[in-house]
Amino acid sequence: MGKLDGKVAIVTGAAQGIGAAYAKALAEEGAKVAIVDILDGTKTMERIASEVAGAELAAFECDISDEKATLALVDDVLGKFGSLHVLINNAALFGTLKPQPFDEIDIDLWDKVQSVNVRGMLLMCRAAMKAFQPQKYGKIVNVGSDTILKGVPFMLHYVTSKGGVYAMTRCLAKELGAYNISINTLAPGLTMSEAVLGWGPEGDHDKNLVIQSRALKREQLPDDLIGACVFLSSPESDFMTGQYVAVNGGDCFS
Repeated sequence: MGKLDGKVAIVTGAAQGIGAAYAKALAEEGAKVAIVDILDGTKTMERIASEVAGAELAAFECDISDEKATLALVDDVLGKFGSLHVLINNAALFGTLKPQPFDEIDIDLWDKVQSVNVRGMLLMCRAAMKAFQPQKYGKIVNVGSDTILKGVPFMLHYVTSKGGVYAMTRCLAKELGAYNISINTLAPGLTMSEAVLGWGPEGDHDKNLVIQSRALKREQLPDDLIGACVFLSSPESDFMTGQYVAVNGGDCFS
């Protein structure tokens, strides 16, 4: 028996990378999973279906920075699966961002990062309330970053957005508790996703610096995050809300 039997989950940013790992892990625990991405997630859905016997999955394309699109998405998920219990707010701009001094960041790029990484998470939380509030139950996992604890230079657009995610989680925990909805932040360290691996040799220096700063001196893989993701999605964490859970090999401590 899985920890999420009978539950329905949305995972955003799930067409590849860490999001795909979250989606597979929830399916392995018995959840019906909506694979959501601005990209086509059909191949990821098919791969997970081939690896997880009996998995019930569906792929949906959605721009989470578009309010109407997020509302339509939740309607589509409810139409497909009949209910919704878990939201993994994972979609974010990161891997394609280049380090830049703060006064050289194009303001349109700044706005785009905040639009996806902060506004998008807010809109997904709001859309999920259509299911969560009437049933007086819901689990939200906002995927943050340990960079907010470290003050990473030349990535102000990204780090600021993840600081907003942490603040959002804490505020919403106070608002949503009345509906028996828990919301927590899961904060990965630098993880070897497809996007990070795509940095190529020029990114090796930064990767090695992170590894050397960790208590556990190795690369972080997507699978290192799935235990915490499942825990925060399952009834095991029902009395836990507003918390910041860093999974980063001891790079920094919350």
